[in-house]
Amino acid sequence: MSAFPYRSAIESVQLIKSGEFSAVELMEETLRRIEAVNPAINAFVALRADEAMDEARAVTERIAAGSDPGPLAGIPLAVKDMEDVDSMVTSFGSVPYKNHMARGDSIQVSRLKAAGAIVVGKTNTPEFGYTGFTRNRLFGVTRNPWNLERTPGGSSGGSAAAIAAGMVPIATGSDAGGSIRIPASYSGCFGLKPGFGRIPAGPSPLIPMFHTTCMGPLTRSVSDAALYLDCTAGYHAADPTSLPPPASSYLNRIKELPKNLRIAFSMTLGYARVEGDVRYRITEAVGAFEQMGHSVEECREVFPDTGEAWSRITDREIFGMLHRSLERNRAELGRTLVAGIDRAAGSTMLELIEDQKLRTQLNRILWNLFENYDLLLTPTMPTEPFAAAGPPPSVIDGQAVPLLGATPFTYPFNLSGHPAASVPAGFGTNGLPVGLQIVGPRYREDLVLQAAFAYEEMRPWCDQVPGTLSACAFPSAPRF
Repeated sequence: MSAFPYRSAIESVQLIKSGEFSAVELMEETLRRIEAVNPAINAFVALRADEAMDEARAVTERIAAGSDPGPLAGIPLAVKDMEDVDSMVTSFGSVPYKNHMARGDSIQVSRLKAAGAIVVGKTNTPEFGYTGFTRNRLFGVTRNPWNLERTPGGSSGGSAAAIAAGMVPIATGSDAGGSIRIPASYSGCFGLKPGFGRIPAGPSPLIPMFHTTCMGPLTRSVSDAALYLDCTAGYHAADPTSLPPPASSYLNRIKELPKNLRIAFSMTLGYARVEGDVRYRITEAVGAFEQMGHSVEECREVFPDTGEAWSRITDREIFGMLHRSLERNRAELGRTLVAGIDRAAGSTMLELIEDQKLRTQLNRILWNLFENYDLLLTPTMPTEPFAAAGPPPSVIDGQAVPLLGATPFTYPFNLSGHPAASVPAGFGTNGLPVGLQIVGPRYREDLVLQAAFAYEEMRPWCDQVPGTLSACAFPSAPRF
C-alpha cells in the first residue's frame, strides 16, 4: 500500500472498510494537506471542510454499524468549478458568476456521492473552460506541482493540480477540446475523456447543441478511473445523448487487454509540430506496447486539421449558454471569451455546414482507421508545460504554429466522440511531465482503460511525485 498523500482511492477504500483507519482520519489528513499545499498551487478555490468532516463521520458510523457506504466509501473528491455541487457556488471561473449558487448536484457529482465519495471543494478553471491553461480574473493562476512557474494545463487544471499535489485521489473533469487530457499530460496524472454520453452531462438550462463535451475523471491510477466510470456511467433522462449502463464493470475487466492488438501510431496526425524531447519520450512509450507483444504501425491516414472548425463549433456552444446575459456582463468577461462569443453571433448557417462537413470527413477517416486497427497512439501534448499565466507557445520545434497548434492532438476526438486517455510517458529535458494519448474505437472505453492499465503496469508512474512539494510550505501564489 502507498502512503498518504499519494495513496490511490481504491487502496484507501480497502483500508477504511477493513478498519485500519477511518474516513474521519483520511479527511483530516486531506484537509491538512490542502492547507499546507494549496496556497502555492491554487488548485482549490472553495472548500466545504466542516460539511466534509460531518460526512466522513457519517461514513465511519455506517461502517461501524455494518453498513456498506459504497465503492468510494469516504474518498475525498474535488469538483471542477464548471460543475454543480448542491449549496456551493458554481462560478465557471467568471466574475459575473461569483455568487451563482447551485441548487443541486450535477449528475456526475450525485452519482459519485451516492457511491460514498465526499466532496471537499471546487477546483479552479479558466473562465468557462475556454483556454488550455488555468487562469481567470476571479481566482487567479493555478500552478503546476512539478514546477510552480508552469501551468498544470486546462481547463480542468485545478483538478489535475490537486491530484498531482497529493491533495485528493480523484477529481471531476470535463473535456470539450482536451480539458481532461491536457492537464493530465502536463500534471503527470491519468485522465480519461469517455465517448459522448458515457457519463451523463447536466442537468443544464440548455441541452448541448454540438456534442463536443464529455464528463470524466482525473485520477492517480488507471484503476481509480475505471472505478470512477463504474460509479458514474449509465443513462439519465436529463441527458438525451446518455448511454445505457455498460454490460460489465470496467474495473473488473481492466486486466483483460486482448493479445496481439493492431495499434496505429502517429507522431503528428499529419499537421502538428512536436518538440524533440517530447518525441523521444513518446517513442519510448509507444515501444512499451511492442514489448507487450502488440503490433505497432505508423498511421497512414492523413488527418485534416480540424482546429478552426472545432473552435467555431465551441464558440457557438458557449454563445448558446451566454448570449442572453452577454451585454449585461460584457465588461466583466475576459476579452478572449467575448471575442469568441461575438464570432459565433456573426456566423452563418453555411459556415456551420462547412464545419460539419469537415467533421464528417474526420469521422470517415477514423471509421477507416478503426476498421484496420484496435487503438491509435499519439502524443497528448506537443510540448512540456508552458508558463503558468500563459500564453501558449507560438513556436514549437523551431516552427511557428497557430494558437491551436499548442493543443493539436486532443480536439479531433471531441469532434469525433471517440474515447481517449492520457497516460504519463516520462519527463522532458526540464523534468516536466509528458503524456501519451490512447484513442479507442467508439464506445470502447473498456479497451482504452485496459491498454492504459497494461502500460501502467509496465511503466509505473504512481510512485513519482513532485519534489517541489516535499516541504509542504510555500509562499502564497500571486493573483492574476
